Amino acid sequence: MSDANISVKARPVRPKAATRRAAAAGNGRKDGKKPASPAVLGVLPDLLGYTLRRTQESVFNDFLTNVTARLGQNGTGGLTPGQFGVIAIIAANPGLKQIALGSALGVDRSTIVAALDRLEQRGLIERRAVPHDRRAHALTLTPEGQRLYRKALTLIERHEARIAAGLTPEERAQLMLLLGKVMRAAEA
Repeated sequence: MSDANISVKARPVRPKAATRRAAAAGNGRKDGKKPASPAVLGVLPDLLGYTLRRTQESVFNDFLTNVTARLGQNGTGGLTPGQFGVIAIIAANPGLKQIALGSALGVDRSTIVAALDRLEQRGLIERRAVPHDRRAHALTLTPEGQRLYRKALTLIERHEARIAAGLTPEERAQLMLLLGKVMRAAEA
């Protein structure tokens, strides 16, 4: 039996401001019942892994709301964080082989092939045969893929500014350094 995946959930839709104000004026619930007491989290807030995961969920939900959904509203179709990662690496490395992309992302061949299939079906990337290696494919962004990448990058820059708004540039640099140390220790 496999474990249920409870790690990342889409953010619930927030009620309109009038509904929130009405709830705040009463007891916090629209049905008139007393709100449940929050569960005590025990040691969880002191665990680095738990805090990283909750942070990742918050950042992921902000990305879905402010990047994926907004790209979808423009008629270009949204991008997940993973799809953006694929496109960003291809944009930085035109002609990159599929196997090198999988290595850069740390994913296996079947995962990268499925992701590339979806992006190719959307007309965002092209696979081209590599001369002298019939098994390899070089990856490039199509003109539509380049346009979507630029639109996404603008939204992602705003997303990054929003999630780091409480940090000074020095604190952000320190956080990136410390997260890199945690990642390397976890991979060792």
